[in-house]
Amino acid sequence: MADKTRFGGMADKTILVVDDERAIVELLKLYLGNEGYSVEVAYNGREGVRLYNQIHPDLVVLDLMLPELDGYEVCRLIRRDNTTPIIMLTAKGDDIDTIVGLELGADDYMAKPFNPRELVARVKAVLRRSDVTALGNTDKTLMEFGNTKIDLARHEVTISGTVVELRAKEFDLLKVLAQNPGIVLDRDRLLNLVWGYEYFGDTRTVDVHIAHLRDKLQGSSAQIQTIRGSGYKLVLG
Repeated sequence: MADKTRFGGMADKTILVVDDERAIVELLKLYLGNEGYSVEVAYNGREGVRLYNQIHPDLVVLDLMLPELDGYEVCRLIRRDNTTPIIMLTAKGDDIDTIVGLELGADDYMAKPFNPRELVARVKAVLRRSDVTALGNTDKTLMEFGNTKIDLARHEVTISGTVVELRAKEFDLLKVLAQNPGIVLDRDRLLNLVWGYEYFGDTRTVDVHIAHLRDKLQGSSAQIQTIRGSGYKLVLG
């Protein structure tokens, strides 16, 4: 393990890696450990859930294909009561696997084989966003779109006075769209602004989160409009 004293606040972060491929686990332990993270490991889904409940990690790197309990079930069990960031790993490269994983509440995914440096970059980006959410946004701006209010200071969205429950990434995505009303933002731009890194691969992550947002914003004066071939924009309905 790397000398934690050299890494400041990062040293307090614990990453739980749940994967039955020992070569990948050792690789992640090396790269994440070199960045100052504390790394805990489980080699099957049942042990992953048990260890998660025991140590309450700051982030979970979770393989989909696991013995005993698969990654879908592990993600579902974690998401019942927790918002801990989850990065899913999949060897299948199947669109359905990826979309199902994101819909269950995963924050990001990577297809195997992957570049460990890219995974570390994504871990850092997700944890940065998680820290910002936990500390609260100091911006006092209250944005209003008809019957919809977005309170950046309280990290809260209301429609006709009723609070809408949004996950952290959903809120950040809505915030970016609301700060650019009527402006079309393409998927690559949204990935960079919301996820905080240059994204390698396709842009299904944005589409899945937009779909979730639309469901939760039903009845809102603010609507997310798809501009075919270009991206998305927020308009007053």
